[in-house]
Amino acid sequence: MVTSTDGSKLDQEIFDALAALITQMLTQAEKVADSFAVPAFCAKALHLLDASMAMKELGRRMGCDPSFVTAIADTLEKRGLAMREPGAADRRIKNLVLTPEGLEVKRRLEAELLALMPWTRVLDLAERECFLGLIRKMMSAEAPTTSSPPAGGERAGE
Repeated sequence: MVTSTDGSKLDQEIFDALAALITQMLTQAEKVADSFAVPAFCAKALHLLDASMAMKELGRRMGCDPSFVTAIADTLEKRGLAMREPGAADRRIKNLVLTPEGLEVKRRLEAELLALMPWTRVLDLAERECFLGLIRKMMSAEAPTTSSPPAGGERAGE
C-alpha cells in the first residue's frame, strides 16, 4: 500500500492505474469491434442507440460534430445496421434507428465486451457492487470551478 503524508503520491498512482485500465478497456473494445467488422466509433454509436435518436443528439452524446455523425450513420447504413428516418415532430430532423440486424449485432457486441472487462473476471459480486458504488460516487462529485495555484502558493507567471 502506498502511503504519503498528503496523499499526492497515492493520487498519482490512482490516476496512472485508471489511465492504464481505460487504455486496456479501449484496446479490448477496438479488438471486439474489429471482430464484428465495425469501426470502434460505430460500436460506440450502436451502444448508445436504444431507440430512434436524432442524429444531433447522438453527436452530443458521443462528443462529436455533425459531419462525423453523418459518417457514422453512413457506415451503419452501408452495413445494414441502422437507417435514417425523419423525425416525427419535425421532418427536417433525421433520426437514426437500429435495424433488427443492428439490434442483434449490438447485443452480441456488448455481451462479448462485457465478458472481457476485468471486473467481470476478477471481482466477485460484492466487489463489483462496491466498485460501481465508488464509480457513481466519483461521477456525481462536482468538478472544482477554479484551478488550484501551483505548489508553494504562487500563481503561474509570478
